[in-house]
Order: sequence, then structure tokens, then C-alpha cells
Amino acid sequence: MYLLQKALTILIGSFLVACGVNAFLLPHSLLDGGALGISLIFHYVLDVKVGMTFLLISIPIFVLAWIFYRSFFYNGIHGMLFSSLIIDVCYPLQIIGRETLLSPLVSAACGGILIGSGVGIMLRHDISIGGTDLLAQMIAKKMTINPGIMILIIDFLIVSVGSYLIQSVHLLLSVTTVLFVGLTTSMIVSISPKAVDMHTQ
Repeated sequence: MYLLQKALTILIGSFLVACGVNAFLLPHSLLDGGALGISLIFHYVLDVKVGMTFLLISIPIFVLAWIFYRSFFYNGIHGMLFSSLIIDVCYPLQIIGRETLLSPLVSAACGGILIGSGVGIMLRHDISIGGTDLLAQMIAKKMTINPGIMILIIDFLIVSVGSYLIQSVHLLLSVTTVLFVGLTTSMIVSISPKAVDMHTQ
């Protein structure tokens, strides 16, 4: 039962992340933070697959996790592998995103909410999609600082570099995405387990 619940959580969470990326970020050349943001930068510059790039970026980070923080490795490997696959499988959703003609600001917010929901749902079950968030967690543990602050620093650095390198990327819109991802993730993770139980009864 536990394995089925975990598999379902990874499936739903990964699908929400994939929808956020493909249907809302890609049509407007928006960025997110973390390894996903780096993958989007490579996609806009080199036209490579976002999910595959995310996987390649995450591999060396997971190697470090295996060596130094084994629990981080076990909590993230399944989410990372499945999310990478689903992001590329759902790539055609960008066609729907282009046809809906939402404003870039609305797309930035919607994309952030979907990605944050997917990440938050997985984190509630101790599942991570890894990437630079995993790296930030390891750095924060080593330096004994708040991991949320470390993740935020890395995210804003990636978005800033991406907006500098790619002319079509709008810094403030991408920052909007990062903020909505962070807020949505935090809200979902902080929901009381009792409240969740009441809704499921």
C-alpha cells in the first residue's frame, strides 16, 4: 500500500510539474529556478529536451548525495527520474499553451502554481525531484543554515543569469514564477496532516 501511494504521488506530482513547464513556461520563454531553470536555459539556447537536460544536470548532484548524504539520494532518485521522463512526454502541451493566449504574467503565475503544487505534493511524502534544490539542501546541512534561503539564493542566481544570457527571457516574469513556486510549495508542505485526513474522509 505504501509503495502504491508513493508511486501515485510521484505520478501526480511529476505530471503537475510537466504541465507547469510545458503549458505555461515554454510558450513565453519563462524560467524557473534550480536545475529545472538551467534545463530551460539550455532548451532556449540549444533547443535540447528539458527533461533529459534536467536528468543530466541532476546526475552529478545525486552522486554527491550517494557519497555524503545517502538519505537525500533515496528520497530523490525516483522523483527525479520520473519527472525528467514526464516533462519530455508532455512537451506537446506547449501547443495548448500557445493557443490559450494567456498573458505572460498569468502564465508565469499559473506555471509557478502548478510546479509548486507538484513539488509540494511530493515533498509531503518525503519525495524530492533533486536537482540544485538537493544540492542546496546538502550545502545548507553542511553550513547549518536554512535550506529554504539557500534554495532561494540559487534560484534567483539562475534566473538572473538566464535573463542576461537570453534576450527573450524577462527577469521579472521569471522571478514571478520562482516566487509562486516557492509560495505554493511552502503552503502545501505546511498543511496540517489532520486537515489532509479530514479532506480524505
